[in-house]
Amino acid sequence: MRISVRRLGPDDWQTWRDVRLAALAEAPHAFASSLAKEQGYDEAGWRDWLHPDRGMKAVAYAHTDAAGLVGAWLPEDRHGAVELYSMWVQPSWRGRGIGDLLVTEVLDWAREHHHKRVELWIVEANLIAERLYQRHGFRATEEYQPHPGDPDLRERVMMRDLTPGQ
Repeated sequence: MRISVRRLGPDDWQTWRDVRLAALAEAPHAFASSLAKEQGYDEAGWRDWLHPDRGMKAVAYAHTDAAGLVGAWLPEDRHGAVELYSMWVQPSWRGRGIGDLLVTEVLDWAREHHHKRVELWIVEANLIAERLYQRHGFRATEEYQPHPGDPDLRERVMMRDLTPGQ
């Protein structure tokens, strides 16, 4: 099985759009956005989202099929930490290492840009995702917030220190 990860730029807007919409359709509860909202984005909006100043977006390919996606950006309120977000793997490819490749891509990008920490928000009780992130050195913190799409759920921050020796 040949799997590769490719970082995307503005000219890849259709790829990001198609995989992102597939993710929102398959797992609407997992994202802070909605399929209906993002179906309304125009080409300029998708291209802007993929501008390098807005972080890194990547898609994993298994053979020629888009098997997953991930994004990373620098939110202003996180004191310089990169935030891993929009992690999704196509159901037929789950359990085959796609998630590991996507997390590694974010960590590599963060190191290339000399960032010292990567954080992510994870829904409580999502043990499969938590184990994935723990394999990559993330640890749970005591910072919580209500899930933006479902106030009955809570999210917790997991973080990974990227300073040398960590």
